[in-house]
Amino acid sequence: MPALYDEIGRTYSGTRRQDPLIMAAIIAALGRCESVLNVGAGSGSYEPADRDVVAAEPSLTMIKQRAPSAAAAVQARCEALPFSDGAFAAVLAVLTVHHWSDVRRGLEECARVARDRSVFLTFDLDAMRRFWLVDYFPNILALDRGKSAGLSHFSDVFADVTAAPVAIAADCRDGFLCAYWRRPEAYLDESVRAGISSFAQLDAAQLEAGLRRLRTDLMSGAWAAQHADLMARDALDIGYRLVICRTAHQ
Repeated sequence: MPALYDEIGRTYSGTRRQDPLIMAAIIAALGRCESVLNVGAGSGSYEPADRDVVAAEPSLTMIKQRAPSAAAAVQARCEALPFSDGAFAAVLAVLTVHHWSDVRRGLEECARVARDRSVFLTFDLDAMRRFWLVDYFPNILALDRGKSAGLSHFSDVFADVTAAPVAIAADCRDGFLCAYWRRPEAYLDESVRAGISSFAQLDAAQLEAGLRRLRTDLMSGAWAAQHADLMARDALDIGYRLVICRTAHQ
């Protein structure tokens, strides 16, 4: 989805930073794989410093935000990776599958270039529909329907698939859609929403109506009263999943 991120990704690195707990989970999932292709790499927040990493990213706007010390990046789509079979020990894909135009083809390309495994941080859309934010923006997940972490997407391509929940910390540093589950006022900040593609794809009237309702509920105390249980939580399973898929090149 390069066109979308060329438009909305200009300030992406300001709010989308590496969260240490998520990074630790990714490192563990990569195991001993010494070479990694990061597809849909964005600004490179989750690229392990102790591996040989190459990034593939379709948006030039995102590539330009990569730090000088970041891994080398090529402008490429996941559905057509410009690498030979088994070129990397592992493929990493962080919160990108739902943007792919052809999920099946993208997964096949990951399987083709990875000798050992592919690691995907994605989400279970059914679980995420229970998140309180959907009450304010009922259509915010609509465009991701059919592209979330349903294991059928992965098991159709990979023979060995495992998935585990990724709990999101209350102070998560990476400002993705559900990161602010205990900080609802953050969603009123335009700079925060600018780093979340789901907001960019909402109809303007729907966006404004949801923001108005949320602002009103925060000012009246209605949100706090309804979600008081969240304030005692340090982490929450909102539907994010780490999926590890073994490949057959071994």
